[in-house]
Amino acid sequence: MLYLLMQVTGKTIPRQGNVATLVGQVTLLQRQFSYCSPSLVNVMQNDIKFALELANEAIVSQVTCAEESTHGKYLKETCSICMEDANISQMFSVNGCLHRYCPSCMKKHVEVKLLQGLLPECPHEGCKTELKLDSCKIFLTSELCDIMRQRIKESSIPVTEKIYCPYPRCSALMSKSEVLANTRLGGSSICKRCNGLFCMNCKVPWHSNMSCYAYKNLNPYTCAEDAKLKSLATRNLWRQCVKCNHMVELAEGCNHIYCRCGYEFCYTCGAEWKNKKATCTCPLWDERRIVYGEHNRRQPRQG
Repeated sequence: MLYLLMQVTGKTIPRQGNVATLVGQVTLLQRQFSYCSPSLVNVMQNDIKFALELANEAIVSQVTCAEESTHGKYLKETCSICMEDANISQMFSVNGCLHRYCPSCMKKHVEVKLLQGLLPECPHEGCKTELKLDSCKIFLTSELCDIMRQRIKESSIPVTEKIYCPYPRCSALMSKSEVLANTRLGGSSICKRCNGLFCMNCKVPWHSNMSCYAYKNLNPYTCAEDAKLKSLATRNLWRQCVKCNHMVELAEGCNHIYCRCGYEFCYTCGAEWKNKKATCTCPLWDERRIVYGEHNRRQPRQG
C-alpha cells in the first residue's frame, strides 16, 4: 500500500498496466481540486468497500467546501460523452472504476442497454465494470429498476442453466439447480413463482402418464406458432443459436454472429467461433449482404 501511495504522489513510476491505469485515474481526479493531498488509510482486505465509501465521502466533502467558498460559483466538470459541462457534485461516478459522467448521459446509456436485453456496464471504452442497481436508482424509473433486477439475475445464470416456466402467464426465470431442487419423485418440477407443474426436459407443462420420448413424438412442436416459426426460418435460411435457441436473421454484414447470449458462431453452417476465429472453412461474408456507400449503389447513367 505504501508503494502505491508513492506512485500516486509521483515519487515512483508505475510499471504494471493495471496500476498505471489506476494512478492515471487518480491523477485526473486530483486535477478537479484546487488542493489535494493523498494519504494512506490502513484497512483490512475485507474492508475494501469501506475504503471506497470513505474515498467517495471525502470527494463529496471537498466539492461541498469548494462550492461554499466560491459564493454560488460551482466547479464544473466536462462529461466525456456529451462534452457538456456539469456541476461536479452532480456527476455520476461508477463504483469500482470511478469513471464519471453526467446523469443525463448515464440515464440514456443504462436505458438503451436494458432495452437491448443487456446488463449495463461502464460506458468508458474498454471498461467492463458492471453498473450497480443501487447507484442507478437515482435516475431509473421503477419499471426500469425491475428490468435491471431481471438482467442481473439473467447474467448470474449461465446460458445452459437457464430454464423458464412454460406457462405463458408466468415465464419465471430459474436456474437448473433451482428446478432440480423442486423436482418431485415422479419427475415433475414445480415453478417457484406460480407453483405450476412442468417437465424440465421438454420445457412444457407436465405431461402425466407419458414419457418425454412419447410426448415429443406426439408433439414435435409445443405450439402451432413454433411450427410456423420453424417453417419461416427454413424458407428464409435463418439460423438458431445452439446455446439459447434464439432465432437469428442476418440482414447485412459478415457471417460471424455474436448472439445476445454471448455465443459466437458461423451463420452459414452454425459452427462455433473460438477465440474470435472461425472453426469452419465457410466464406467470411456474402457479397449480397455487404452494405456499400450511397455512391456505390447508384446506377450508371445511360448514354
